[in-house]
Amino acid sequence: MHYYIISGELSGDLYGSKLIHSLKQRNKNSQFTCWGGNYMKYEGGQIVRDLDCLSFMGFWEVFTSSLMIFKNFLFAKKNIKECNPDAIILIDYPGFNLKIAEYAEKLSIPVFWFIAPQVWAWKKNRIIKMHKYIDKLFVALPFELEYFRKSQIKTFYFGHPMIDILSNMKKPVFREKSGKPIIVLLPGSRKQEIKRILPIMLKTSTSFYQYKFVIICAQNIKRSFYEELSIGYSVELQFDKDILHSASAALVTSGTATLELAILNIPQVVCYKLNPISFIFAKIFARIKYISLVNILAKQEVVEELIQNDCNVKNLRKGLHKILKNDNRQRMLLSYITIIKQLGQPGCFDKISEVIYSDLLGIKRQAIR
Repeated sequence: MHYYIISGELSGDLYGSKLIHSLKQRNKNSQFTCWGGNYMKYEGGQIVRDLDCLSFMGFWEVFTSSLMIFKNFLFAKKNIKECNPDAIILIDYPGFNLKIAEYAEKLSIPVFWFIAPQVWAWKKNRIIKMHKYIDKLFVALPFELEYFRKSQIKTFYFGHPMIDILSNMKKPVFREKSGKPIIVLLPGSRKQEIKRILPIMLKTSTSFYQYKFVIICAQNIKRSFYEELSIGYSVELQFDKDILHSASAALVTSGTATLELAILNIPQVVCYKLNPISFIFAKIFARIKYISLVNILAKQEVVEELIQNDCNVKNLRKGLHKILKNDNRQRMLLSYITIIKQLGQPGCFDKISEVIYSDLLGIKRQAIR
């Protein structure tokens, strides 16, 4: 089997690597052509487009990068036609991947989509194309199953992938030499958002001298990038997430990491800051009350969200002080329990790969007849 996998960001690269590993268990001779990074490369995927030229966030950022996105799309069409894969697996990255799904339909290549576009939050019109061009959709949030099935999309929910990933994560005891408790900073996985948010997080850290601050760095970004941003601050850089098991609290950019922290029982303050133009568009089109997955799943404010102008040093200091107090901390951790119960059991990658592989075997048998 030859699979063509397109992911546009670090979490998708990680999820793609897990799918590759699982699909190989069913057919060790499987071939994988990938858009991603080191995670999929490590599992044997042939990387034809790296994350550096794929990751854009926000209306304005997408607009200013439209030429690169267009070139990527032209490359994808040419490359997919040349590869002629048995299936295309699309992971999140909705704006781009919907165009790929439409093109794949013209070539009669089955399309499997993992991590659904958040059309329940904005751009609901995308669901029409999803119904038309996606063969099967694998969602990561429990409420999405019914939502997409109502639109007659063949949808499956096998639990959130982060449950799988964290259940296999080592739990070493990290001992900080200074003896100080640890606060982690997770500023995101895209350079544009890190440049905007990390400086605010670093300025916040100067008020908490009794804690050790550690920046969790994205695997796809060079260490020098973080070193330049953190000059003059007493922080440590870590690319290994094992240190999370020893964290007392976190300042985190909105995204999958908020759910990861909840699963690991780490109190958090969520922050996000967009280009002003992108923020205006987001305010106009967004149809959700919260931006963090933790609050979306809880349907209430479990973790504090500091967005745009509210994302400043004063508010981050206040929010961090709050979650370091034991009573507030315990309330948050109790709320996490209810949220995590919704996410299901480990095994989603194996179940998804089984559905994909079985479908392709069926298509091949039918073709032989």
